[in-house]
Amino acid sequence: MTEQNNVSLNPKAPEQGERLHRGLSNRHIQLIAIGGAIGTGLFMGSGRAISMAGPSVIFVYMLIGAFIFLVLRAMGEILLSNLRYKSFSDFTTDLVGPMGGFFLGWSYWFMWVVTAVADIIAIVGYLRLWWPDLQAWIPALAVIGVLLTLNLVSVKNFGEIEFWFSMIKIVAIVALIIVGGAMVAIGFTSPSGAQASVANLWNDGGMFPNHFIGFLGAFQIAVFAFMGSELVGTTAAETKDPEKTLPRAINAVPVRIMVFYVGALVTILMVTPWRLVSPDRSPFVAMFTLAGLGIAAHIINFVVITSATSSANSGIFSTSRMAFGLARERSAPQFLGKISKNGVPRNALFLSAVMMLSSIVLLYAGDSISSAFNLVTTVAAVLVIFAWAMIMVSYLMYRKKFPSRHEKSKFRLPGGRFSAWLSLVFFAFTIGVLTMDEETLRGLLAMPVWFAILGLGWFFKRRADARREEAISTRTAQIAIVEASEIFSAR
Repeated sequence: MTEQNNVSLNPKAPEQGERLHRGLSNRHIQLIAIGGAIGTGLFMGSGRAISMAGPSVIFVYMLIGAFIFLVLRAMGEILLSNLRYKSFSDFTTDLVGPMGGFFLGWSYWFMWVVTAVADIIAIVGYLRLWWPDLQAWIPALAVIGVLLTLNLVSVKNFGEIEFWFSMIKIVAIVALIIVGGAMVAIGFTSPSGAQASVANLWNDGGMFPNHFIGFLGAFQIAVFAFMGSELVGTTAAETKDPEKTLPRAINAVPVRIMVFYVGALVTILMVTPWRLVSPDRSPFVAMFTLAGLGIAAHIINFVVITSATSSANSGIFSTSRMAFGLARERSAPQFLGKISKNGVPRNALFLSAVMMLSSIVLLYAGDSISSAFNLVTTVAAVLVIFAWAMIMVSYLMYRKKFPSRHEKSKFRLPGGRFSAWLSLVFFAFTIGVLTMDEETLRGLLAMPVWFAILGLGWFFKRRADARREEAISTRTAQIAIVEASEIFSAR
């Protein structure tokens, strides 16, 4: 069999007029890539990261961001090598094997379900600043209903939502950098006596005041902050002119990391010495408050609600596309593989919305679930590391199976195989770092249970596949016997 024959995917895939519509334009993809890389982890979690690592938190985000860029480049090269791939779950199935695609697809689906549920609950919590007596189920149901309705109409609506939500996040970060830069330029002195200065980056214990342990302590927060960067890889089947839009979006990632992550953190650390940054408060709110903007809490509350809604929107999009792809590979119930007249996976979208409704149950479960949320968000971080690692494993198999595709590629992974192996070593190291904290260790210990469930699911899938193949073979043999009998009778 030639390589040309091998590039096709499952022949039962959307060949009968049931394709996902390519409704995402270049501006949608560009902003989806930005929005995926900017989440509540930056707006709310960066305070804790700074308190743990000090100024070295800058290097944490730069280091992890560099490896995320390599993952996206590897993903981009594979997706563009065969435009029949709808997502990285597709190419993992094709390159690593059906079991690899099954584990990756369902793990990524579960990661976004967990994240979307947490986002809905976060939105309800943030809204209490304005409406403390509002029943929790009302905003939760409203957000889920609105996101489902908009996504059912067309994929373009998803792109529009992400475009404007991402714009809000970008404006907030740019405003922080401008205001902070002005405070440093005029030598602003806070009520505590701390003066805004570039020297604040190193004049209190150096760049690594808490040494290497503190540096490593910020890894989990940074990984969670970058979760969603790979989302652009689930839009491949619905992107107009993917050969141009995907490379543009991916190649801009380093600049975006330097501006939106590193730029914001450097600004915060110059204005406020790292020891004065509260781990329990958004450093964005703190800096705007120092600047004399009394409504800072309300502004950032709005931005964080927007960020959480954006993440929930990404969750309902990505889980539906993963469920759709799994159904087309017969790794999920077949009704999830149906396409509406508008070119969206309607049934898969309904499943995502139903899963998100579990947030309403959790909202009334009491304060004791806070530790459970920490657990599931750690699980989400581990699962996204698994997804990133599987993309790199798929790249290595792609280079091995289809060298001619790599030779023809105009969008190659810098460093090739070396970068892929280096990334896998780094991800293994990051998993090791997560064992250092008791809270994240509990999340890691829960992962064998999830993979055991997937193993059981894979076992039953294989049995179902075997029965179906046996039934097809039996039916084919019966038809052949009947046809032979008819021919013999005719003679």
